[in-house]
Amino acid sequence: MGLFDKKEGGLMDVIRCDEPTYLIWKWRPAEQEANSTKKENAIRYGSSLRVKDGEVAVFVYPQKDEAMQDFIEGPFDETIKSANFPVLASIVGTAFGGASPFQAEIYFMNLAGIVQVKFGVPYFDVFDPRFLDFGVPVSVRGTITFKLVDYKAFIKLHRLINFDLEAFKKQIKDAVNRYVKTVVTNAPKDNGIPVMQIETKIEEINELIQGKIKPRLQEEFGVITSSVDIGAIETDRDSEGWKQLKAVTVDLSTTNMQEMQRINLKGAELQVEGTNLAAHQLNQQTKVAMAGAAALGQMGQSGAMNMGQGGMNPAGMMAGMVMGGAVGGQIAGMMNNAMQGVQQPSTTPPPLPVVQYNIAVNGQTTGPFDMNILTQMVQSGQLTPQSQVWKQGMAGWAAAGTVQELSGLFVQNAPPPPPVS
Repeated sequence: MGLFDKKEGGLMDVIRCDEPTYLIWKWRPAEQEANSTKKENAIRYGSSLRVKDGEVAVFVYPQKDEAMQDFIEGPFDETIKSANFPVLASIVGTAFGGASPFQAEIYFMNLAGIVQVKFGVPYFDVFDPRFLDFGVPVSVRGTITFKLVDYKAFIKLHRLINFDLEAFKKQIKDAVNRYVKTVVTNAPKDNGIPVMQIETKIEEINELIQGKIKPRLQEEFGVITSSVDIGAIETDRDSEGWKQLKAVTVDLSTTNMQEMQRINLKGAELQVEGTNLAAHQLNQQTKVAMAGAAALGQMGQSGAMNMGQGGMNPAGMMAGMVMGGAVGGQIAGMMNNAMQGVQQPSTTPPPLPVVQYNIAVNGQTTGPFDMNILTQMVQSGQLTPQSQVWKQGMAGWAAAGTVQELSGLFVQNAPPPPPVS
């Protein structure tokens, strides 16, 4: 005779869970409330067990020292047999002879479903590490989603007997509130999130909270967290702490920015003024140069009159040619110096001194001319080694060929040797 053969004495039960949504559900006969009848704790031999995919049925056998369990994972649809219930077979044995029901409570655990718990952390103070005197009240609202995966670990942490899902959800909610409060309180110091910007950092704080909650809930409650969704982070803007912190952070930053803009604007104005000054100096120097050119032209005309009709005045011609190049070169130099004075910062060292010589032509002094113009004059034949030159620092006039600084100009322009006959 088998252990679970059908015997007289009552109808067989079909043990299954038809609840639409549940996490843990205790089996009882149809239309019976939990713990309302002894029949739910006395399973008749020959009853059938139906466990859907994503479910596990847990048979709990009350013992004096410790309850023992058999676990039947779905899908499963068979008559209860000793081969599938090793714990039951060892407890009941053949002593019952199949004549009476065996004592057991049956719990269905949903491994496929998910449970959502809404949470809300009331206002708590958060401090900026730079201004620890100003606590800003912050509140957080959101939803956590979790499910059962390791049911054996879950059973070790919780009693299935008289399991109350609402009480369990409250335990989850209290734990989540505690972890959320810890993460948000430490976010300014540990993660550099400004308190005044904490309302806009939901995504960043959400990741921090999720990273802390997942391992804790699995360790403490035996559930796997699917997601943590922070719906809102709010600061109490009517609080003194928020107003005082705003005054020393946001308002101060705005003042500093405005002051920086004012300084930059003033700097731009000074730069414009410097450009105008340079342009004015350039204009004055140009007028002086043009006046000099006109004076030399008049000097050339006077010389020509002294030499008679049709005479030539080498000094006037030379002065006119040289002055044209000199005025152009000096104006270009002034333009370059003016632009450099505007563009370069005041820390730039001053330009190197320009070497300039005066030239005596027919008893008249011309110049001074820099090395670039003197080179052009040598190439055009207007300046020869015999030309008299002078610059500041020389004791008197000297032939250009005898001045060491100018002698190189004539070597470069020496005529080539005659051909070999």
